[in-house]
Amino acid sequence: MPKIPSLSLSLKNPPLMELSNHFISIKKSPILFFTTKPPFSTKALTKPFDSHSPKLTPPAHSLQLETLKTLEWSSLCNQLTPFTSTSMGQSITRNAKIPIGKSKEESQKLLDQTAAALAVMESGPLDFSGIEDITRILDSAVSGTLLTVGELCAVRRTLRAARAVLERLKDSGDCSERYAPLLEILQNCSFQIELEKKVGFCIDCNLSKILDRASEDLEIIRSERKRNMENLDRLLKGISARIFQAGGIDKPLVTKRRSRLCVGVRASHRYLIPDGVVLNVSSSGVTYFMEPGEAVELNNLEVMLSDSEKAEEIAILSLLTSEIAESARDIKYMLDGIIEVDLSFARAAYAYWMNGVRPIWTSEGCGGISSSGGDYLLSIDIEGIRHPLLHGTSRKRLSNILGSNSLNFMEMDEDSMLDTGKPSKNVSEFPVPINIKVECGTRVVVISGPNTGGKTASMKTLGVASLMSKAGLYLPAKNTPKLPWFDFVLADIGDHQSLEQNLSTFSGHISRICKILEVASNESLVLVDEICSGTDPSEGVALSTSILHYLRDHVNLAVVTTHYADLSLLKDKDSRFENAAMEFSLETLQPTYQILWGCTGDSNALSIAKSFGFDSNIIERARKWVEKLVPEKQQERSGMLYQSLLEERNRLEAQARKAASLHTEIMELYHEIQAEAEDLDGRVKALMAKETQLVQLELKAANSQIETVVQNVETQLRKASPDQFNSLIKKSESAIASIVEAHCSSDSLPASETDTSSYTPQLGEQVLVKRLGNKLATVVEAPRDDETVLVQYGKIRVRMKKSDIRAIKSDKKSKATILVPSLKRQVKQSFSELNKDEEVSHGPRVQTSKNTVDLRGMRVEEAAQHLNMAISAREPLSVIFVVHGMGTGAVKEGALEVLGKHPRVAKYEPESPMNFGCTVAYIK
Repeated sequence: MPKIPSLSLSLKNPPLMELSNHFISIKKSPILFFTTKPPFSTKALTKPFDSHSPKLTPPAHSLQLETLKTLEWSSLCNQLTPFTSTSMGQSITRNAKIPIGKSKEESQKLLDQTAAALAVMESGPLDFSGIEDITRILDSAVSGTLLTVGELCAVRRTLRAARAVLERLKDSGDCSERYAPLLEILQNCSFQIELEKKVGFCIDCNLSKILDRASEDLEIIRSERKRNMENLDRLLKGISARIFQAGGIDKPLVTKRRSRLCVGVRASHRYLIPDGVVLNVSSSGVTYFMEPGEAVELNNLEVMLSDSEKAEEIAILSLLTSEIAESARDIKYMLDGIIEVDLSFARAAYAYWMNGVRPIWTSEGCGGISSSGGDYLLSIDIEGIRHPLLHGTSRKRLSNILGSNSLNFMEMDEDSMLDTGKPSKNVSEFPVPINIKVECGTRVVVISGPNTGGKTASMKTLGVASLMSKAGLYLPAKNTPKLPWFDFVLADIGDHQSLEQNLSTFSGHISRICKILEVASNESLVLVDEICSGTDPSEGVALSTSILHYLRDHVNLAVVTTHYADLSLLKDKDSRFENAAMEFSLETLQPTYQILWGCTGDSNALSIAKSFGFDSNIIERARKWVEKLVPEKQQERSGMLYQSLLEERNRLEAQARKAASLHTEIMELYHEIQAEAEDLDGRVKALMAKETQLVQLELKAANSQIETVVQNVETQLRKASPDQFNSLIKKSESAIASIVEAHCSSDSLPASETDTSSYTPQLGEQVLVKRLGNKLATVVEAPRDDETVLVQYGKIRVRMKKSDIRAIKSDKKSKATILVPSLKRQVKQSFSELNKDEEVSHGPRVQTSKNTVDLRGMRVEEAAQHLNMAISAREPLSVIFVVHGMGTGAVKEGALEVLGKHPRVAKYEPESPMNFGCTVAYIK
């Protein structure tokens, strides 16, 4: 590629409309190349993406790399690749270079960035589509290579798209505080707005061409060249037409040869251009391409102007290239910030895909504050975690099966996890979720149990979870995972034998442990699989014990797996040791992959071998050898104790689940009633205001009717004879009395209360309870000698004093029966339905905003449709309050007809004898 010409001009923040004036005319003298500054390093400014601290010693660095390889960290990083939005982010995840916090503060910052990205995703993802990897372009500019139009446009697109990302985060309004961790990444970045404007002013990136306005000379050159070309084209077209008319060519032909415009003519008619210059001859020799003498000067001018235009364009490109070279450091720093934001959104999308939850750190003394107000009892408390690689494989497999509905599956799975706290039935049980619980003060955990039982997988899950938390990744677990921050995660898992290094399995194993002991600190997590296996058991136990005592005093936590039963006895002598066992079902002869914390497990080698189809004679002979080594009674007692403990644990877990379910239901009811009670004063005021308004409207209506009667009588009296005077007066008095009586009868519809001194409620009778706001309740137990009665209100049973209970008695002389005779039949029907023995227990009959349907003001058809939808949406064994009012009675009759015919309505009744404008329906 050509080098950049040296220029003395610069564009320092010119206004956009005056940009062309800042381009100094470039003479047509030979262009000299300039020498740029030597390539510089951006280490001081760019954000590191290496997972390892540069301060690590070579052994520590090598051991960290081996641990990441053992825990398959690169495979987990590759799971993030589909969620990145830029090619640079994809390169980082593919190469397993995502940032890992080198301190607790850095890891906390990464987690905050992930949380902020999740908050942004609630209102839609960011657009990274215009951001390209322009690192190579920047390096080319710094090295002195002239950038092309396409490369300059790539820089402009990237700058504009990066600025749009920042503006999207800033324009979030009230949510800007939630997005603060992401804004902090970009707050010190320079987005080179003026450089973007300069490139856009000089180049049309849609057409990939330099614009005339880029410089005054370029505009003049192109204008002059256009005019010269028009003259040259007009001249040659005229000559070619004359040749065609003379028969010298089949059709007029104007073309270009040797960068000069010319005309075509037959060899036999070349005499038609006497002063012409032959530029070329066709392959057949029949056609000559000649430049007429009149066109020589014009062609010379065209060549000169063309060369001048190219030189001017190179000068403009060199100017823009030098501007980019000067800003390369800032642009690279900005790109690193964009990559960090991209990785934050990749972590957020990955958390959503995995149903991940945010972990929190526990301190050295487990001094965090729990929801109950006390200190954490556990330094590690991770519930229901699945290994992310196995979990990701399972979700991909289900996504492939579901095809295009995979997103719906993801949403369904997340909802089911949130609603029930358990995996959905539609979700695969692979991998099996495990619980990791380590008490404060524990330094070494010894896991025993059968082969193929999940010891290694569980230990790897803890290691990967620690790395994910340090890298700002959410964990595929339940509730809120809690774990310490580990400076190093060091693992010895797998076979390390090497023929090249002359290492056996045991030698490779011990060599790796030796390196771990040299590197580990008091903040490290050490994972050792099958510690000191592959050698003499007695020496293996002795060496393992010594190593575990060293780890107890020098690391934060060590987790080891073993088949040495003697290592499980360390807990009895030192509380800093803890045992755990992998559960094994003796009924199915299969592991359950669950960890039993505080227990020791048997290897169950004979049971496992039998399940694989070993000959029964071999199994029986081995069992006899075991009986010789272990006393029969002790073995039998151990097995019985183990089974009884498992049964007791299952029973306690079932009781705990039942208690949690009841607690949840009670708390929901409590919060609902509390919310309604808090708004009680407001509802009372609103009701009083509404009743006052109704009374005023009724009074106004009565006055209007009476005034109408008086006006009619006065009109008739003017025309009536003296004999008719008395009869008209009596008629008007009767009409006014009827109006008054009608309006007085609608004031209230009371149910009279009997004298409680002589009233004794009967079993199964419906009564009014004063303490419950005169609500209807059922007597479920005959009165005692202490003058108390047990009544049931919905699901609630409460013992009330006899003086707080009123009997329901209809007032036959009530004026309400004159106005609404059909209500008596409805009340009798409702009361008779209430007295029936209920086989099903519905929810408490407490009216709330959620179980109330207001039909007032609707037409009959609209009210029926609305009521049908409300009934269908209610949960089973619940109640619904239908507010239909009185009015003309049409809406009420329609509502009662719907309730009587709907298949989900078990029964319905008036809300109370004093309120016929509301009906309560019981849902099946």
